[in-house]
Amino acid sequence: MAEDGTPGIHRRHFDPAARGAMDGVRVVDLSRLVAGNVLTKVFSDHGAEVVKVEPPEGDTLRAWRVGGVETSWKTICRNKKSVALDLKRPEGIAAVKALVRDAAIFVESFRPGVLEAMGLAPEDLLAVNPALVIVRISGWGQDGPYRHKPGFGTLVEGYSGFAAVNGFEDRAPVLPPMFMGDAYAGLHGASVAMIALRHAEAGGGGQVLDVSLFEPLFGVMEPQLANWRITGQRKPRTGSRSTNTSPRNAYRTRDDGWVCLSASTQGMTEKLFRAIGRDDMIGDPRFANNPARLQHWQELDEIIGGWIAGRTLAENLAHFDAAGVTIGPIMDAAMLEQDRYAIEREALIEVPDEDMPGGWLPMHGIVPRLSATPGVLARPAPRLGEHNEEILGAVLGAAELARLRGLGVVRDAPARRAAE
Repeated sequence: MAEDGTPGIHRRHFDPAARGAMDGVRVVDLSRLVAGNVLTKVFSDHGAEVVKVEPPEGDTLRAWRVGGVETSWKTICRNKKSVALDLKRPEGIAAVKALVRDAAIFVESFRPGVLEAMGLAPEDLLAVNPALVIVRISGWGQDGPYRHKPGFGTLVEGYSGFAAVNGFEDRAPVLPPMFMGDAYAGLHGASVAMIALRHAEAGGGGQVLDVSLFEPLFGVMEPQLANWRITGQRKPRTGSRSTNTSPRNAYRTRDDGWVCLSASTQGMTEKLFRAIGRDDMIGDPRFANNPARLQHWQELDEIIGGWIAGRTLAENLAHFDAAGVTIGPIMDAAMLEQDRYAIEREALIEVPDEDMPGGWLPMHGIVPRLSATPGVLARPAPRLGEHNEEILGAVLGAAELARLRGLGVVRDAPARRAAE
């Protein structure tokens, strides 16, 4: 509990002895940035040994710093291990093949053709380990007319149809302010990798998974094409308002807070009308059913918005919660840091981190929850090359590891990276 009486974020310590359901499963991860790291975080959070094979300069995700702290790396790459290899050298490629020998899953996010040019083509990897699940993440897929193009999440957020319907009609289309395309691809990739792993463990052998950034996001935009074929019209950009149901919107409160409201069933709408003392609206032809409310959404929003604007955020939430109306606050980071729900659910936790102000790093908890095999917090995100000795020494032997260090193929980072 904080000094002002607000609940304190639960503090959790890493336990290197923790074991999850995927204990004993090795994942070799050559990916960079967000999609591949989100994918392998699903596995590392459940006990898999995720070995990040990083170039001497480190995964590019490490460069995304705030105040000199690798916040993206620290939160997305917890529970993983790091080895630093120069993959431009044949000895580095040989080391990757040695790692793959006992691995279950291999993840990469290079442009199509790069893995083959490196000497790590899928057929080469499967020759080393016939049961290997190979996940290939790229912007546009391993085939098709765009296979040669570089791909970032921003491009697929535009290409998928998302940006075209996001924002307001009288303004520019709006791209998401987070790594949405990458995260969707990573989560989708994790699920299909588990399907492929089950197939391999049943004796069916390894295979190659072609995961583009485009298709997972495009898939969740359904049924945009079916609707287009029926109407011949592009879905307009309506901000927070829905074109399918009304009322639904974001409304400002008296103290400049915001609430989001969705009364998407007839019963909930009637409950809302009663909650604002407007039982008369239930029988009003303009608001009596959803099609009518969609036609008169501006009048409806003025009434609802006016009622909400006369009360503070806390007053609105208390009133509508007591009435059972589906309304909630629009939260920001400052609010979430003190939010009882996020804290008590452990959607938000703190872990020790000497780079952070106060020595604690807030991050998301384990999600989702498994009753019999809960996820683990085994170790913080690794320093570059932190596990060279542990991982490479075991697969290559001490003499070969020493030789590769002498050649500069294996790079050992300083004990700590200086904050910038």
